[in-house]
Amino acid sequence: QVQLVESGGGLVQPGGSLRLSCAASGMIFNIYFMGWYRQTTGEQRELVAAITTSGSTNYADSVKGRFTISRDNAKNTVYLQMNSLKPEDTAVYYCHAKRSGLVLITYWGQGTQVTVSS
Repeated sequence: QVQLVESGGGLVQPGGSLRLSCAASGMIFNIYFMGWYRQTTGEQRELVAAITTSGSTNYADSVKGRFTISRDNAKNTVYLQMNSLKPEDTAVYYCHAKRSGLVLITYWGQGTQVTVSS
């Protein structure tokens, strides 16, 4: 079955960096749009960054210039490089896969906690 497994979360000081990884299995990775979402307690899950099958990217305004999404189709992995982290970036980060067609197919990872605090 399809699995999305995130890693790389943790505790970091403000201004620091983290790189999240999401390893996919059980799917044809290169035909899926991939994205990173985040969610804090009591809030809706929000899109942080997304990357298309051709490598085009888009970002939430709050992370533009600080975060970079990329994918390695040979490794079935999508990354989120997070720089200049702020306390408000604290959240659970989720990997998301989407394939549009006659039927919309989506998958979620289990999430990884990112905490930005001094």
